Amino acid sequence: MSTHSEKLLELMPTWLDIPVKGDPIGTSFSLSVLMPVYNERYLVESSLRRLLALKDDIIHSMEVIIVDDRSTDGSWDILQRVAQEDERVVLLRHERNMGKGAALRTALARATGDITIVHDADLEYNPADIPSLLRPFATEAADAVFGSRYLSSHYRRALMFRHTLNNKMLTFVANIFTDLNLSDIETCYKAIRTPLFQSIPLRNNDFRFEIEIAFKLAKRRARIFEAPISYLARSYQEGKKIGGKDALLALTAVLRFWLIDDIHKEDEYGSHILVSLEKARRFNLWMGRTLAPFLGDRVLEIGAGIGTLTSQFIPREFYLASDINPSYLSYLRGYSIGKPYLRVRHIDAGVSGDFAGLEEKFDTALMVNVLEHVPDEQVALKNIRSSLMPGGRAVILVPQHPALYGTLDEALEHRERYTRKSLQEGLERAGFQVEKIFDFNRFSVPGWWLNGKILRRKTFSRVQLKVLQITIPVLRRMDGALPWGGLSLIAVATKPQA
Repeated sequence: MSTHSEKLLELMPTWLDIPVKGDPIGTSFSLSVLMPVYNERYLVESSLRRLLALKDDIIHSMEVIIVDDRSTDGSWDILQRVAQEDERVVLLRHERNMGKGAALRTALARATGDITIVHDADLEYNPADIPSLLRPFATEAADAVFGSRYLSSHYRRALMFRHTLNNKMLTFVANIFTDLNLSDIETCYKAIRTPLFQSIPLRNNDFRFEIEIAFKLAKRRARIFEAPISYLARSYQEGKKIGGKDALLALTAVLRFWLIDDIHKEDEYGSHILVSLEKARRFNLWMGRTLAPFLGDRVLEIGAGIGTLTSQFIPREFYLASDINPSYLSYLRGYSIGKPYLRVRHIDAGVSGDFAGLEEKFDTALMVNVLEHVPDEQVALKNIRSSLMPGGRAVILVPQHPALYGTLDEALEHRERYTRKSLQEGLERAGFQVEKIFDFNRFSVPGWWLNGKILRRKTFSRVQLKVLQITIPVLRRMDGALPWGGLSLIAVATKPQA
């Protein structure tokens, strides 16, 4: 590494290590405990009081959000009495019995802690294990930590063989489809960063929640850890509710959530749409190979998402990946661990204050599918120009063809679609010298026209994306021969020497 780069890395922490809002990075956390209850009158009070008695330095505050799923055995009366004694208890009730998954959805909507964990109303799980589940968030920037009943510990109780066998078989099958190596997918104790947890759409009302959340975390590329926990199993005679039927339902859930990519709630960033494009791996590899020749050694990437391009362009002397989506920033922070050349920062291309301290620090500014989103194009271009050293390059990809503007652009909140002339004029007004502008991705033009102008869709068909993924090797070879302009334009522009 050059002396200049070493000096740059020494200075970076003073202006780059800025915590992302909502990111639990620290040594102690606020904790939200979700507790679904249905007909547990003999155990719920003991379970709740054990939870409320939990104290550890890693927990600086705790709230317990209880949802009574229309119990009929007197559990509600007990919960009301305990809730009156402790202000940390938030008590909610369903008007009808809806199932564990539905109760967790109701509780999760009220969660305010840094980290959220699920706790059952019976006494099978011991709250004393919760602090050990929280430590990977502090030491490893975990996104989720599952408590495992089967990991090595100082001791372990012998459990019911058939129930254990069913669980291990289900975990084995789920691992094949998620490409994880979990040891206990059906564990109740799942601790998840609250912003991440709340951004995931949860559809199942019953015990299939356990499969759903594991698959959706895997598809979101969450950093999942496991920690050993104790387990006091109860028999069916004692009121255990999960059985063989639930195991079969869980197997069907494995197939469902493997096939369906329903992993983002609709939000202001269009995450539910963008994630479908990010899964087109071969297309993204083609884009990366097209852009790579124009990148230098010190790169600022605006709008990095979940690192689809970042992962292709590192390692470099220095690489700053940025975004405005809190979920993406949290993922990028976890991804950057062990990569000293990669830093992460919240940067809005249209906010000049976000570029404070970045002046003339980079030889390349990369902005893919961002310029069309910012309200003022000139502000964004001048911001990235300020971050470039004299002679540095801006590499910018934008959508082309104003006539193609349709429902897909509206859903993605595109301000406009560019022409070659409008892009060049915008760059020159911002003080850049344009090296070249060229077309990219001609073969997708008919599909965009069909979906956005004729069918008026607001998202992409999974079938179409699958076909695209399969046919990319052929399509990209014939792309240059097609007689129309590309769906996108790529501009390479230089900041003049002083």
